Amino acid sequence: MTTVDQLPSRRLPAWCTAPWLMLLLPVLYSLLDSALVARDAAWWQIALSTLAAVALFWRRRFPVTVLLLTMPGTWVEQIWLAPITAVYTIATDRPGPRVLIPCATLFTLVTFFHWPLPTPVIDLSRNTALDAIQAVMLAAGPAATGRLSRTRRELAARLDELTRGQERESRLLAERVLISERGRLAREMHDVVSHQVSLISIQAGALQVSTADPAAAGVARTIRELSVRTLDELRQMVGVLRGTTNGPLPDAPLAPQPRLADLPRLIEQSGLTADTELNPGDRPWPEAVERAAYRTIQEALTNITKYAPEAVVHVKVRAKGRRLRVEVRNEAPRVHPAEILPGGGHGLVGLRERAQLLGGTLTAGPTQDGGFEVRAELPATRS
Repeated sequence: MTTVDQLPSRRLPAWCTAPWLMLLLPVLYSLLDSALVARDAAWWQIALSTLAAVALFWRRRFPVTVLLLTMPGTWVEQIWLAPITAVYTIATDRPGPRVLIPCATLFTLVTFFHWPLPTPVIDLSRNTALDAIQAVMLAAGPAATGRLSRTRRELAARLDELTRGQERESRLLAERVLISERGRLAREMHDVVSHQVSLISIQAGALQVSTADPAAAGVARTIRELSVRTLDELRQMVGVLRGTTNGPLPDAPLAPQPRLADLPRLIEQSGLTADTELNPGDRPWPEAVERAAYRTIQEALTNITKYAPEAVVHVKVRAKGRRLRVEVRNEAPRVHPAEILPGGGHGLVGLRERAQLLGGTLTAGPTQDGGFEVRAELPATRS
């Protein structure tokens, strides 16, 4: 069974409703009307009829004036199409009846008392009544049609406005639901992750105190420091997420944002054999650029720790004009880890989105020697 939505839509071609055609067409059929009515008329009568038709070119800008210009030809030759078009234009373009009623009345009187005037002027007969009805209908028809067209246009505009309002309301409702869900996820993330990281920190602290091996104590101290820093950043992110629903949290301390100066410590704590070249230049980079560069190297080192912990790593940060280029590449792993930590691939996606928001680019993929490379270019200012 064919539904209404499946029926083929029959729309007119674009040229059928082109503005130039809508302007020209009434002039053409009015000229034809004038030519048929004034075939055997005097030259001045033909001129008045032609003036009435040509004046329709300006009916949109001066509708009342155009109607007045069509009246002489209507009175002497009884042309109809030009004044009917003028009355219709007034009805569609002029709000309210103050202008429409006098103009339609003028057209009615000129059509009824046409030239030459009969003797007597008003004859109480059936033909006179029919002429009066005809004159009234000639003016009332285009006036009513024009008002109907104007009302339909206003209703369409109002309906379009209501539709946009409903779309805005639906969008705001969806945003409120998203914000509420974001707050709920923030609470759950804080409850689950902070508990696990706190246990890691406590166990690392206990190991640091109880072990007699200096190397193991150093690793435990590093784990504890990373756990504390992770908790600080987690609290900050949770505060931002909850701030969208409950307002900002002015009393919550913000963890220091990572900068390029923190990269040596990050690389050292990764435990990887890294060849570094950190040359960001002397110019000050925006905080967002430095944070994006830091997060890019951090994610790349995390992935290398997961998949190629024994591989040699090359980290390069250098300025290239008004852009900061970040490269992290690892060689082919000599030994594959027996157990790989789980990952969902969201880290690189988030880094690519972060770079795009800053107006930069990020690419990641395997190299020819079996390694992996992450490269980002971050502009100093968004273009």
